[in-house]
Amino acid sequence: MNTEILQKAANEARGLAIDAIFDKASGHMGLPLGCAEIGAVLYGELLNINPTEPRWLNRDRFVLSGGHGSMFLYAWLHLSGFDVTMDDVKAFRSKGSRTPGHPEFGCCPGVECTTGPLGQGIANAVGFAISAKHAAARFNTPEHEIFNQNVYCLAGDGCIQEGISREAAAIAGCLKLDNLILIYDANGITLDAPIEVTQVDDVAAAFTAQGWDAVTIDGNDLQAVHNAVRAARLEKNGRPKLIIAKTIIAKGVPGFEGTTKGHGEGGAKAWAEAHANWGLPTDERYYVSAEVREYMAAVKAEREAAYAEWKQVYDAWCVANPEKVAELASGVDLAANGLSPEASNAMIPAFAEGAKLATRASGAEAENAIADACPGFLSTSADLFSSNKNYLKNGGDFSAENYAGRNFWFGIREHAMGAICNGIAYDGLFRVSAGTFCVFVDYMRASIRVAALAELPVTYVLTHDSVAVGEDGPTHQPVETVTGLRVIPNLDVVRPADEEEAAGAWMCAMERKDGPTALILTRQNVPSLTASCPISVEARRQGTLKGAYIALREQTEQPGRIIIASGSEVFLALEAAKQLGPDVRVVSMPSMWRFNRQEAEYRESVLPSSCTRRLAVEAGKSDLWYRYVGTQGTIISIDHFGFSAPGDRVLHDLGMNVPNIVEKAQAL
Repeated sequence: MNTEILQKAANEARGLAIDAIFDKASGHMGLPLGCAEIGAVLYGELLNINPTEPRWLNRDRFVLSGGHGSMFLYAWLHLSGFDVTMDDVKAFRSKGSRTPGHPEFGCCPGVECTTGPLGQGIANAVGFAISAKHAAARFNTPEHEIFNQNVYCLAGDGCIQEGISREAAAIAGCLKLDNLILIYDANGITLDAPIEVTQVDDVAAAFTAQGWDAVTIDGNDLQAVHNAVRAARLEKNGRPKLIIAKTIIAKGVPGFEGTTKGHGEGGAKAWAEAHANWGLPTDERYYVSAEVREYMAAVKAEREAAYAEWKQVYDAWCVANPEKVAELASGVDLAANGLSPEASNAMIPAFAEGAKLATRASGAEAENAIADACPGFLSTSADLFSSNKNYLKNGGDFSAENYAGRNFWFGIREHAMGAICNGIAYDGLFRVSAGTFCVFVDYMRASIRVAALAELPVTYVLTHDSVAVGEDGPTHQPVETVTGLRVIPNLDVVRPADEEEAAGAWMCAMERKDGPTALILTRQNVPSLTASCPISVEARRQGTLKGAYIALREQTEQPGRIIIASGSEVFLALEAAKQLGPDVRVVSMPSMWRFNRQEAEYRESVLPSSCTRRLAVEAGKSDLWYRYVGTQGTIISIDHFGFSAPGDRVLHDLGMNVPNIVEKAQAL
């Protein structure tokens, strides 16, 4: 290890960080300055990456969980030869730049995931490590090892304190993910106060108890960092590795290093004094020496040569294993592009006429049909496979003893599950879904929001969708939950009415390639709409894809009244229509936002503006339905918590019944 040049590179990375933060009078300098030696060892020596092929399959993955320290990542990507120019560095935090305030997936090469909400990155890294283990188990052969990457994550005190990190660490330890290396930037400072004000636990002991190996080092000592990281990546003993790196926040900035003031941008105005402390020019900013450029170029050339060697192994593997090649390619394509509605529709058989299934059950049949046809599809659960019904019957169980299994048991850890699924989706090798009760989805809401922001096609299987849960009472009866999901940008929420709409809901989910989908499914059996809905099975699936469709067309020239419903309430609306006369139209609306994306002509054909006598029916909050009923319409909804009783009694007493729909429709 060339300690002298790596220290020079570390200091010049510090200079890039403080200069960009000073220019924008915005940013977080604490981590980039405190962790520069860690960056020098990783990007200047030990990471198995290729900047000219930033997404190659067997690269090491680096996750910056403390995303506020984004200039750490941008500086090192620039220095190590990724397509991150000095102009990109200077455009830090500018509109439209590839270097936003927190790293965002897809903005610039070398950024593996969107980070910022603290702790998310740790769970993302667990997802990457799981994806790597799964890929190695399914595609490596005794003759050719094409997957053997390591996953590195740099996290701070805030990440460690967030509960999601302990959830994710528990899963990693249970699964013996010894390809995972977590570097904890333990600078002893949080935004408001020294760490001892809010933390007295022994982090090393806590992680060790969860099945990890832990070591504590001086994080500003290059040799110590090198020794710890090298040992961690070489020792494959079934235990993930935690390196607690004691660092100095804002190292080198007089008056700010080692203090809470060193977290943000305030000390950047002292850039000249800091430059002097780091041995950089005090009259020049964005300085990179010729020596560091030359060294990093040589490292890049070594990495390109290592990649070329791997490529030879990969090419030989391709020749020897055409079936595995096809399976890997199909998984990558599924992860990136999903399935066309025509393809997924062909995979899901029509249900038996007169079926009366809970949509969690019919959804499970659709999901398993897709999984049987698509070996790159994975399913995860927060200890609810038996209730959500999203277990892949032919998938096997992923465990430390069987990394090839396609069902992932994550225990009662919804938040970590959500972020781990994001990590799998970022990795781009497999398509993944996650299951829990609808009412508990708020435990993973932050992860869902990041999936929507990062345009990850994760599917959420959320069952027990309304007060029809019944006897478990209001703690388990979602009322506001579906509305809360619908307001997340770029999240499709689909609440199917019966088995064929459930098939259509899965078609919706598999079609998406630029964002997640939440499937809202019933616990209770619901009648099939086949007998009541005079349109074909195919038309109902296609109508679900469009978000809304006419389930019952009026017999008059124009509708006099329109009843709009979703989920289990569609059948009630159809039954009410029988009593209301020939001018009533019933519209099933399983997905508001999919309907909103349709052409204006289609939307007008379903909900003609000439008809203002509209009634919406849903066993949940009313708020978003006003968009569809207008000022002259009415909504039958549940805007308060339920109560403990049999589900049909709760529904009836809260207005979800045919007589109430008839009464409200007649009063329009």
